[in-house]
Amino acid sequence: MVQPELKRRRDKIRWLMDQQNIDAALIACNVNLLYTYGEIISGYLYLPLHAPARIFVKRPNHIKGEFVYSIRKPEQIIEILQEEGLPLPQKLMLEGDELSYTEYTRLAHMFPEAEIVNGTPIIRQARSIKTSLEVEMFRRSGIAHTKAYQQIPSVYRPGMTDRELSIEIERLMRLEGGLGIFRVFGQSMEIFMGSVLAGDNAAYPSPFDFALGGEGDPTIPVGANGTLLKEGYSVMVDMGGNFNGYMGDMSRVFSIGKLSDEAYAAHQVCLDIQNEVINLAKPGAVCEDLYNVAIEMVKKSGFDDRFMGIHQQARFIGHGIGLEINEMPVIAPRMKQELEPGMVFALEPKIVIPGVGPVGIENSWAVTVDGIEKLTNCEEEIIELG
Repeated sequence: MVQPELKRRRDKIRWLMDQQNIDAALIACNVNLLYTYGEIISGYLYLPLHAPARIFVKRPNHIKGEFVYSIRKPEQIIEILQEEGLPLPQKLMLEGDELSYTEYTRLAHMFPEAEIVNGTPIIRQARSIKTSLEVEMFRRSGIAHTKAYQQIPSVYRPGMTDRELSIEIERLMRLEGGLGIFRVFGQSMEIFMGSVLAGDNAAYPSPFDFALGGEGDPTIPVGANGTLLKEGYSVMVDMGGNFNGYMGDMSRVFSIGKLSDEAYAAHQVCLDIQNEVINLAKPGAVCEDLYNVAIEMVKKSGFDDRFMGIHQQARFIGHGIGLEINEMPVIAPRMKQELEPGMVFALEPKIVIPGVGPVGIENSWAVTVDGIEKLTNCEEEIIELG
């Protein structure tokens, strides 16, 4: 019997499929299998519009149950569907934005009579509205995330580099149950657990579409680069809170000694932006409007030339989160999407002060019927280390 939670998720996808006259979906990518099946397998979930889902497993070979079939190659799916008396779809969706060209072409060729469409936007839309269980997973992740962050001052030692501090924070996260992997939706977007940015490294442009970059290493060009943590530097910790598969997002700022007055003023601007945006962020609020509110506030503050970077400024202040970072919605220009109950997003207004480093805030929020619920509850003022 299918768990009620998985049935709710599948039915959300089916409802969207029905709007576009799609007869079935063939799901093969890890995160979407996790969403629709509850675990990652090497195989496929076939989701007909009007019949129970079928699971086709290549590995591991111990999975049994109703509507579960062991296969060696995907072409066997057609034979099994015909043996089960299921009609082959006239319109089939595949994960066009996620599958490799070779895999997409192979699966499409299995259904020569069908119209093949890209199902990634449909699945992402379904995933953007979380179930009550998913929101609870975020709450639990937020608690563990906070516990790890509260211990950061205890692992700082004078003379550290940003990379050495990052290693200690990664250990704290793992000891609180962090799974380590940081899943990101987006072509070639890679990062290890998150980033620790200190001093002017926070202004270093990255090829990845993150709020702030960091030089990192040529093989992972984002995050810590070996900057020595010295007096007057700020340190932003932005570690992904993956404690149960759901990617909570939280940034906090620490200082090595005291910072400049300008840095504290800029940090307060970011807190004020957060508070104003969240006051407006209720069901029906338009993402672009929330972004514009933030931009107007930062322009009035005089920090707009350093908002969300310096040499390369990010053009968003928030993004959806879930089983991956960078889900829907996105709080950015031209994004007309309205917030809906069940959406979960990270809001991250940040400013970089040359010669000091990054300041600002990031929290995770769930949209409720009445407004907004904060999921990451941790001290938001700049905390002095040492």
